[in-house]
Amino acid sequence: MNPVTEALRDEGHARLTAAEVAALAAASADGLPALAPSWNALPQDLYLRDDGRYRSRRHACFVQDLDLPALVRAPHRAHWQPTTYNALHGGLERWFEPIDDEVASSPAWTRLVTALGEVFAVLRPVPRWYIEAHQFRIDTASGIGRPTPEGAHRDGVDYIAIVLVDRMRVIGGETRVFPADSGQGVRFTLAEPWSALLLDDARVVHETTPIQSATSETGWRDTLVLTYRAAGFQSPPR
Repeated sequence: MNPVTEALRDEGHARLTAAEVAALAAASADGLPALAPSWNALPQDLYLRDDGRYRSRRHACFVQDLDLPALVRAPHRAHWQPTTYNALHGGLERWFEPIDDEVASSPAWTRLVTALGEVFAVLRPVPRWYIEAHQFRIDTASGIGRPTPEGAHRDGVDYIAIVLVDRMRVIGGETRVFPADSGQGVRFTLAEPWSALLLDDARVVHETTPIQSATSETGWRDTLVLTYRAAGFQSPPR
């Protein structure tokens, strides 16, 4: 067991530098950064219940078969969470524009998503992961941008990977991770592009504080959020 899986096992979370993420994904020096321009073309999130206009995103679903191993893109579907995990946006079937095929089929993307799934499977051996991928941009065009408007929360999955893609002209955006049964946790700011935070969603809650512009120009914070769930995609009760 390597230091990343040990930290995830012992603390419920683990941080990876950009170099560690690249090594994990067996990506070349420019492999992952080559995906970054796709964050410039994210449609606005029209579901924000705080009437904000600070979030843009795309969404896609995948199934990772750990016996092969293989990653297959699932048919496009709504993103759904119960209100027990997302009090602000839970209960809504939110249909976001899909992640571009060119991005989701790139070797760097595939290696990153599958490598993270393999890390999580060391701690929880399962036959497959049901993965939801979210490209997020939080911007400061209207003043304050809120990466987690729902506050400290869990996502209702098994594991989460939060990858910082870019951070431009902003202050704030401190990430906070706490044990689910305690207010005593850790606080830090993801600042290095393509560094990452891994979370055991059953054991910890997480949030990121609002951002605002560091200059007179609009700033933004781009992330890739990947959730891994063994029990299938979350869906509304039928």
